[in-house]
Amino acid sequence: MSRIIAIANQKGGVGKTTTVINLSAALAETGKRVLTVDMDPQGNTSSGLGLDKDALKNTVYQLLIGACSLEECLQKSAAKGVSVLPATVHLAGAEVELIGTAESQYILKKELDAVREQYDYILIDCPPSLNLLTINAMTAADSVLVPIQCEYYALEGLSQLMYTIRLVQKSLNPSLKIEGVVFTMFDTRTNLSLQVVENVKENFPEHIFRTMIPRNVRLAEAPSHGQPITIYDTRSAGAESYRKLAAELIKRK
Repeated sequence: MSRIIAIANQKGGVGKTTTVINLSAALAETGKRVLTVDMDPQGNTSSGLGLDKDALKNTVYQLLIGACSLEECLQKSAAKGVSVLPATVHLAGAEVELIGTAESQYILKKELDAVREQYDYILIDCPPSLNLLTINAMTAADSVLVPIQCEYYALEGLSQLMYTIRLVQKSLNPSLKIEGVVFTMFDTRTNLSLQVVENVKENFPEHIFRTMIPRNVRLAEAPSHGQPITIYDTRSAGAESYRKLAAELIKRK
């Protein structure tokens, strides 16, 4: 049974794209077939998985507006076992072009439903905002995984996202679930990180992943080399953390 998971947080800079890239690679290391969908016009997931955005003819933008098929959009990544539906800045124009289109919230769902049994996991990187791209991702997904940076305003961003998820559940995707909250940029040396973790656990106790992603220099360097951390520095603390997160996710069937 394949799983479609949207990785989302309306707050930027929380490690969302880093989580998509490295969780995709870590899942593939275990033998899982993974499709990574870049729904963020910044296209950082695409470049972080080794794709040259300037050389792409077809992207998620062309897919959404009906200018290409999913197969024509599909790319191989730097990580064995991970395929990518890439994005570039042109994706930002999709919202305008799709205004008035019948069932515009369901375009991505229809495309992914047609191929979902070819993959064990489909991970969708959402933009850090509530727009038609995020709504398409959540409408297509079975669940939402939420990365949270261990900082002061973490809970505020989480509350906003939970409200968005409830709206999508109510009107577009009643079966959408919360996959869980993942703490990123965790630093055991600071009281703030520990306080944020305890605060979130008090408010959302049933949705917390045990695995926490630490602050790690190698993890921050990897995207600029177009590689997930499991390839760039396979023995780093960042790589081991994402392997643990992948194992935990697999157990949550």
